[in-house]
Amino acid sequence: MFGLFFFILFTPGVSELLCKSPDLEMSYTFCDSTAHAFMFNLTPCSTMNKPVWKAALFWIPRSDITFLKVVFNVWYEGARALHWKEVVCSGADDEYVECSALKGETIATEFDIKGARITFPKGDYNIILQGFSDDSENNMVICLNFTMIVKQDSF
Repeated sequence: MFGLFFFILFTPGVSELLCKSPDLEMSYTFCDSTAHAFMFNLTPCSTMNKPVWKAALFWIPRSDITFLKVVFNVWYEGARALHWKEVVCSGADDEYVECSALKGETIATEFDIKGARITFPKGDYNIILQGFSDDSENNMVICLNFTMIVKQDSF
């Protein structure tokens, strides 16, 4: 079964169901109390044997994106399972056109997520995705808190 989860987020503090299928359920909220213009969609809504997920992102940032550091934390059943940091935009010779977006300018992009490399055991996941406009992680430009429930093992 192919599913689609799609969201446009303008209201802070509201938890929304993004995706529900026989093997996966996802919801989100923002970490901060500021309203955002943001949309993300992913197909299929499944963790089972999917080598590639198709993703689309729409975002109107609240500040210029000349530097962007992404911090990704995943907790599985309450224990930290992954902590990953990546400088996506450095301000010089960036490979992504989104790195030069100005405050209020629309970012619209599509990309693949290689799902086959990731095996998600059955259970509850909390995923925090933070974006910072500085390397010291003091100026957060976006923060999303995803809840993911994997309903059956994929192996």
